[in-house]
Amino acid sequence: MSVSLTLVDLLAFNAVLIAAIAAPGAALLYFVKTTVASGRAAGIATGLGLGTAAALWTLAALLGLEAVFALFPWTYTALKLGGAAYLIWIAVQTWRHARMPLGDAPAPRGRAVLSGLLLNLGNPKSMLFAAAVIVVVFPQGLAPADIAVITLNHWLLELAFYAGFALLLDTGPARRGYLRLKPVLDRVAATLLGALGLRLILEK
Repeated sequence: MSVSLTLVDLLAFNAVLIAAIAAPGAALLYFVKTTVASGRAAGIATGLGLGTAAALWTLAALLGLEAVFALFPWTYTALKLGGAAYLIWIAVQTWRHARMPLGDAPAPRGRAVLSGLLLNLGNPKSMLFAAAVIVVVFPQGLAPADIAVITLNHWLLELAFYAGFALLLDTGPARRGYLRLKPVLDRVAATLLGALGLRLILEK
Protein backbone atom coordinates (compact mmCIF):
# COMPACT_ATOMS: atom_id res chain seq x y z
CA MET A 1 0.00 0.00 0.00
CA SER A 2 1.46 3.34 -1.03
CA VAL A 3 1.52 6.45 1.14
CA SER A 4 1.30 10.06 0.07
CA LEU A 5 4.10 12.57 0.04
CA THR A 6 3.37 15.65 2.18
CA LEU A 7 4.62 19.21 1.88
CA VAL A 8 6.17 18.89 5.35
CA ASP A 9 8.22 15.91 4.15
CA LEU A 10 9.42 17.83 1.11
CA LEU A 11 10.31 20.94 3.12
CA ALA A 12 12.25 18.83 5.63
CA PHE A 13 14.09 17.13 2.78
CA ASN A 14 14.94 20.50 1.21
CA ALA A 15 16.24 21.91 4.50
CA VAL A 16 18.61 18.99 4.99
CA LEU A 17 19.56 18.99 1.32
CA ILE A 18 20.52 22.67 1.38
CA ALA A 19 22.68 22.08 4.45
CA ALA A 20 24.31 19.10 2.73
CA ILE A 21 24.99 20.97 -0.53
CA ALA A 22 26.50 23.88 1.40
CA ALA A 23 28.70 21.59 3.52
CA PRO A 24 32.39 21.68 2.46
CA GLY A 25 32.53 18.28 0.80
CA ALA A 26 34.25 17.28 -2.41
CA ALA A 27 31.41 18.56 -4.62
CA LEU A 28 31.17 22.06 -3.16
CA LEU A 29 34.94 22.39 -2.90
CA TYR A 30 35.35 21.52 -6.58
CA PHE A 31 32.50 23.84 -7.56
CA VAL A 32 33.87 26.82 -5.60
CA LYS A 33 37.38 26.32 -6.90
CA THR A 34 36.14 26.11 -10.49
CA THR A 35 33.91 29.17 -10.16
CA VAL A 36 36.52 31.32 -8.41
CA ALA A 37 39.18 30.36 -10.96
CA SER A 38 37.15 30.35 -14.19
CA GLY A 39 33.96 32.38 -13.71
CA ARG A 40 30.26 31.84 -13.39
CA ALA A 41 29.70 30.02 -16.70
CA ALA A 42 32.10 27.25 -15.68
CA GLY A 43 30.60 27.22 -12.19
CA ILE A 44 27.02 26.85 -13.43
CA ALA A 45 28.05 24.09 -15.86
CA THR A 46 29.84 22.25 -13.07
CA GLY A 47 26.82 22.66 -10.81
CA LEU A 48 24.59 21.17 -13.51
CA GLY A 49 26.72 18.05 -13.56
CA LEU A 50 26.93 17.81 -9.77
CA GLY A 51 23.20 18.33 -9.33
CA THR A 52 22.23 15.81 -11.98
CA ALA A 53 24.39 13.12 -10.41
CA ALA A 54 23.07 13.87 -6.92
CA ALA A 55 19.46 13.64 -8.12
CA LEU A 56 20.22 10.31 -9.78
CA TRP A 57 21.60 8.99 -6.48
CA THR A 58 18.38 10.05 -4.78
CA LEU A 59 16.30 8.31 -7.44
CA ALA A 60 18.35 5.13 -7.07
CA ALA A 61 17.95 5.21 -3.31
CA LEU A 62 14.18 5.74 -3.55
CA LEU A 63 13.73 2.89 -6.01
CA GLY A 64 16.11 0.42 -4.42
CA LEU A 65 15.41 0.82 -0.73
CA GLU A 66 11.72 -0.04 -1.02
CA ALA A 67 12.47 -3.49 -2.43
CA VAL A 68 15.21 -4.17 0.11
CA PHE A 69 13.03 -3.16 3.06
CA ALA A 70 10.21 -5.39 1.83
CA LEU A 71 12.45 -8.46 1.59
CA PHE A 72 14.62 -7.74 4.66
CA PRO A 73 12.87 -5.51 7.23
CA TRP A 74 15.94 -5.52 9.50
CA THR A 75 17.85 -3.55 6.88
CA TYR A 76 15.70 -0.52 7.69
CA THR A 77 17.13 -0.34 11.22
CA ALA A 78 20.64 -1.16 10.03
CA LEU A 79 20.53 1.61 7.43
CA LYS A 80 19.23 4.11 9.98
CA LEU A 81 22.12 3.40 12.34
CA GLY A 82 24.72 3.33 9.58
CA GLY A 83 23.36 6.53 8.09
CA ALA A 84 23.36 8.19 11.51
CA ALA A 85 26.99 7.30 12.08
CA TYR A 86 27.95 8.64 8.66
CA LEU A 87 26.03 11.91 9.11
CA ILE A 88 27.58 12.52 12.52
CA TRP A 89 31.02 11.78 11.07
CA ILE A 90 30.41 14.38 8.35
CA ALA A 91 29.26 16.89 10.97
CA VAL A 92 32.39 16.35 13.09
CA GLN A 93 34.71 16.65 10.09
CA THR A 94 32.92 19.76 8.85
CA TRP A 95 33.24 21.40 12.26
CA ARG A 96 36.91 20.44 12.63
CA HIS A 97 37.87 21.82 9.21
CA ALA A 98 35.75 24.96 9.34
CA ARG A 99 38.80 27.22 9.44
CA MET A 100 40.74 25.47 6.69
CA PRO A 101 41.29 27.63 3.56
CA LEU A 102 39.84 26.60 0.21
CA GLY A 103 43.16 26.84 -1.58
CA ASP A 104 43.81 27.59 -5.25
CA ALA A 105 41.91 26.02 -8.12
CA PRO A 106 43.34 25.05 -11.51
CA ALA A 107 41.60 26.25 -14.67
CA PRO A 108 39.02 23.72 -15.91
CA ARG A 109 39.83 21.80 -19.09
CA GLY A 110 36.48 21.81 -20.85
CA ARG A 111 33.36 19.73 -20.35
CA ALA A 112 32.56 21.19 -16.97
CA VAL A 113 29.18 19.46 -16.89
CA LEU A 114 30.77 16.06 -17.40
CA SER A 115 33.41 16.79 -14.78
CA GLY A 116 30.76 17.62 -12.19
CA LEU A 117 28.67 14.61 -13.15
CA LEU A 118 31.57 12.17 -12.84
CA LEU A 119 32.67 13.70 -9.54
CA ASN A 120 29.37 12.98 -7.83
CA LEU A 121 28.70 9.69 -9.61
CA GLY A 122 32.13 8.47 -8.53
CA ASN A 123 31.57 9.41 -4.91
CA PRO A 124 29.84 6.52 -3.06
CA LYS A 125 29.24 8.84 -0.09
CA SER A 126 26.61 10.62 -2.19
CA MET A 127 24.56 7.43 -2.37
CA LEU A 128 24.96 6.74 1.35
CA PHE A 129 23.90 10.27 2.22
CA ALA A 130 20.83 10.09 -0.04
CA ALA A 131 19.78 6.78 1.51
CA ALA A 132 20.25 8.07 5.06
CA VAL A 133 18.21 11.23 4.47
CA ILE A 134 15.42 9.38 2.67
CA VAL A 135 15.04 6.91 5.54
CA VAL A 136 14.58 9.59 8.18
CA VAL A 137 12.50 12.09 6.18
CA PHE A 138 10.15 10.12 3.97
CA PRO A 139 7.68 7.33 4.85
CA GLN A 140 8.00 3.93 3.24
CA GLY A 141 5.75 2.96 0.35
CA LEU A 142 5.85 6.16 -1.73
CA ALA A 143 3.94 6.11 -5.02
CA PRO A 144 5.87 6.39 -8.31
CA ALA A 145 4.54 9.92 -8.85
CA ASP A 146 5.85 10.98 -5.43
CA ILE A 147 9.26 9.48 -6.21
CA ALA A 148 9.33 11.48 -9.44
CA VAL A 149 8.42 14.68 -7.56
CA ILE A 150 11.17 14.14 -4.97
CA THR A 151 13.77 13.48 -7.65
CA LEU A 152 12.76 16.49 -9.75
CA ASN A 153 12.64 18.67 -6.64
CA HIS A 154 16.17 17.55 -5.72
CA TRP A 155 17.50 18.28 -9.20
CA LEU A 156 15.92 21.75 -9.40
CA LEU A 157 17.10 22.68 -5.90
CA GLU A 158 20.66 21.67 -6.75
CA LEU A 159 20.58 23.70 -9.97
CA ALA A 160 19.14 26.76 -8.24
CA PHE A 161 21.75 26.58 -5.48
CA TYR A 162 24.74 26.21 -7.77
CA ALA A 163 23.52 28.83 -10.28
CA GLY A 164 22.87 31.35 -7.52
CA PHE A 165 26.16 30.59 -5.79
CA ALA A 166 28.08 30.93 -9.07
CA LEU A 167 26.59 34.36 -9.66
CA LEU A 168 27.57 35.45 -6.16
CA LEU A 169 31.09 34.08 -6.35
CA ASP A 170 31.63 35.87 -9.64
CA THR A 171 31.74 39.17 -7.74
CA GLY A 172 34.84 40.17 -5.78
CA PRO A 173 33.11 41.40 -2.59
CA ALA A 174 30.90 38.32 -2.31
CA ARG A 175 33.83 35.98 -2.88
CA ARG A 176 35.82 37.69 -0.14
CA GLY A 177 32.78 37.69 2.12
CA TYR A 178 32.24 33.96 1.65
CA LEU A 179 35.84 33.20 2.52
CA ARG A 180 35.56 35.39 5.60
CA LEU A 181 32.32 33.72 6.80
CA LYS A 182 33.35 30.18 5.88
CA PRO A 183 34.00 29.07 9.51
CA VAL A 184 30.50 30.17 10.59
CA LEU A 185 28.75 28.68 7.54
CA ASP A 186 30.57 25.39 7.95
CA ARG A 187 29.61 25.13 11.61
CA VAL A 188 25.95 25.85 10.89
CA ALA A 189 25.95 23.05 8.32
CA ALA A 190 27.73 20.74 10.79
CA THR A 191 25.08 21.42 13.44
CA LEU A 192 22.21 20.61 11.07
CA LEU A 193 23.80 17.40 9.81
CA GLY A 194 24.70 16.29 13.33
CA ALA A 195 21.12 16.90 14.50
CA LEU A 196 19.81 14.69 11.70
CA GLY A 197 22.21 11.93 12.72
CA LEU A 198 21.06 12.09 16.33
CA ARG A 199 17.44 11.98 15.22
CA LEU A 200 18.15 8.77 13.33
CA ILE A 201 19.59 7.17 16.45
CA LEU A 202 16.89 8.33 18.86
CA GLU A 203 13.90 7.71 16.59
CA LYS A 204 11.98 4.49 17.35
